Amino acid sequence: MALRVVYFFQEGCMACHEQEPIIAEVEKNCGIRVESINPLKEKASIKDHRLSVTPTILVFRDGVEVERFEGLVHQEQLEESIRRHL
Repeated sequence: MALRVVYFFQEGCMACHEQEPIIAEVEKNCGIRVESINPLKEKASIKDHRLSVTPTILVFRDGVEVERFEGLVHQEQLEESIRRHL
């Protein structure tokens, strides 16, 4: 079972700026790597993942989206989601 966590952000986004240290802590605490993508530089990702806001965090298990967080996500909530799907 493969778990993939993807974080979509924009430069200059205040909520994204707040999200980044949370992402770093989650990576450390859960022992995973979170992929960071700027959808303005990878425009296909906007349509492919139906993005409407940043930050958006998607959790995939075996290539299937199992969780979606739009807007700022607290550390505890994100860690709980990741552990549930590991």
